Amino acid sequence: MLCLGLVPDYLTYPFLLKAASRLSEVRVGFSVHGRVVKDGLECDRFVRNGLIHIGGCFREVKYARKVFDEMFDNKNLVSWNSMLDCYVKCREVELAREVFGVMPEKDVVSWSCMVDGCVKCGEYGEALEVFRDMCGKGVEANEVTMVSVLGACAHLGALEQGVLMHRYIVEKRIGFTLVLRTSLVDMYAKCGAIDDALVVFREACKKGTDVLIWNAMIGGLATHGFFRESLDMFTEMQNTGITPDEITYLCILSACAHGGLVKEAWYYFISLAKNNMYPKTEHYACMIDVLARSGQLTQAYKFLSDMPTEPTPSMLGALFNGCINHRNLDLAEVVGKKLVELEPCHDGRYVGLSNVYAVIRRWDEARAMRETMEKRGVKKSPGWSFVEILGSTHRFIAHDKTHSDSEQIYNLLNFIMKQLADVDLEMSQPDCIYDIAVDL
Repeated sequence: MLCLGLVPDYLTYPFLLKAASRLSEVRVGFSVHGRVVKDGLECDRFVRNGLIHIGGCFREVKYARKVFDEMFDNKNLVSWNSMLDCYVKCREVELAREVFGVMPEKDVVSWSCMVDGCVKCGEYGEALEVFRDMCGKGVEANEVTMVSVLGACAHLGALEQGVLMHRYIVEKRIGFTLVLRTSLVDMYAKCGAIDDALVVFREACKKGTDVLIWNAMIGGLATHGFFRESLDMFTEMQNTGITPDEITYLCILSACAHGGLVKEAWYYFISLAKNNMYPKTEHYACMIDVLARSGQLTQAYKFLSDMPTEPTPSMLGALFNGCINHRNLDLAEVVGKKLVELEPCHDGRYVGLSNVYAVIRRWDEARAMRETMEKRGVKKSPGWSFVEILGSTHRFIAHDKTHSDSEQIYNLLNFIMKQLADVDLEMSQPDCIYDIAVDL
């Protein structure tokens, strides 16, 4: 175009910027900006919105913010949404909240960005809160919003919330695209509702599928112990003409680990190379997990040592757990020490190795491990669990007193413990057994 002597205008550059972002060509994108300045179009709002967009795509937060701030009163809704999207892509959720809070107007894109930002930063409960606020403002969600919301439900294991979201999609007549169906399958599978996941999956199969939805279903089956069904679905997938990818093999290896299928795991691991795919660290970690779970610890350690890549904490962690489960405490000590070296700030590594020393009654080493942990300022993070009641998730840790209803919860727990103790006492009296059975 330039060679023909034609002069670019304000419509030309946004397309060039979008092309540069799609190709991840950072230097080209900034070169286009230079040409924009040369042609005197830097003040054009349409062009500036494109520049903010590439700032987000290239993860250049300061660059995007500078372009945004220099627009002064020339910003429109697209400008605000582009800046918000930039912060979300860069996982700057606090800065995204600041922009979101001062936006003069918001549309479904703005709200969807904020929900997605919370999900990307692991604030799943907050994502659902933003969605509720959005609905309260009368803004109707679209496919993009619902994909993010379903992702939040999946990570929380909030099945009741997920079912409500499914109902919302139906009631608002949001199109059941393949991406949305995949999100539904993933949500149901991660929440343990395998039958519901299969219903959505089979419905999707009538419309046409891709590798992503098959991965979600195969992975869901594997996670919940349906390893044979997972392998059968992998075969069905190939018969359907869908080509598996690296994630598919990761799901299959996970199924083999849960099912103790060592022979099958080797077959699928070797199949990766045959299908022009190279094993990644996750595949190696899965293979070590398969061997360690089945008690083949020597083979697992040899496999680890012969790998073309350096061992990762997940690989060593899988082997360490296998050593503990199969009581090979000598090897557990070796692997545990490597884990502490690799992750000196991980509390679980010290605790795990200390427990190994305690089991073999090497009390001095066990105490030394705890002391090393304290000297390095590593604090043990408490384990936690949560339960979903009437659509709300409640998080608990051991001896938790922070819950608003903690007094009632502990009173009820004490009552249950007393009832169990009384029944246990009565069961120890032979004459009372028949009466208790009748009462039950």
